[in-house]
Amino acid sequence: MNKSFGFASLTLILLGVFVVWAVAGINGEDYSNAMIEIIEKEPAQPEAEVIKTKEEWQKELSPVEFHVLREAGTEPANGKIYKQFKAQEGGIYYCAGCGAELFSSKEKFDSGSGWPSFYAPSEEKNITLDVDYKIGYKRVEVKCSKCDGHLGHVFEGEKYNTPTDERYCVNGVCLKFLPEKEEKQK
Repeated sequence: MNKSFGFASLTLILLGVFVVWAVAGINGEDYSNAMIEIIEKEPAQPEAEVIKTKEEWQKELSPVEFHVLREAGTEPANGKIYKQFKAQEGGIYYCAGCGAELFSSKEKFDSGSGWPSFYAPSEEKNITLDVDYKIGYKRVEVKCSKCDGHLGHVFEGEKYNTPTDERYCVNGVCLKFLPEKEEKQK
């Protein structure tokens, strides 16, 4: 077998797998209509750990929310969710799984990564950091401490012009957004 043919074939196969993953999600989920849910009032804050069966989570969450929150999936970069996130102004971001407060627009910034980014959580007690090696090297996974839902990863040392040296790279499908109410002008 010709070595260059084997390498070229393998390259095309890997490229095809990447394109399918990037467009449809690794398990075939359709992210094309996924958005950050806009809510009108603050959700009740869970005081204790939220424990549910796989079946209960599947009934409550959309397929893409379930894939990301419960199976540690990743939404495609630069999708509608990211464009929606960039356009959102002041407000608070809550966990789509349990309603715990996670981030605020005060800590949000545009990292250019294609995913929602924050330099710190607004409620640190609602965030758990866990080291994972799922793709062959160390990453720090960000989870909701109330429902153990996968949110994304936190990266350090990227030299963004932010008050911390961290980037919480979060899947937008994991978030619900409560916009700040504007004061009525008199």
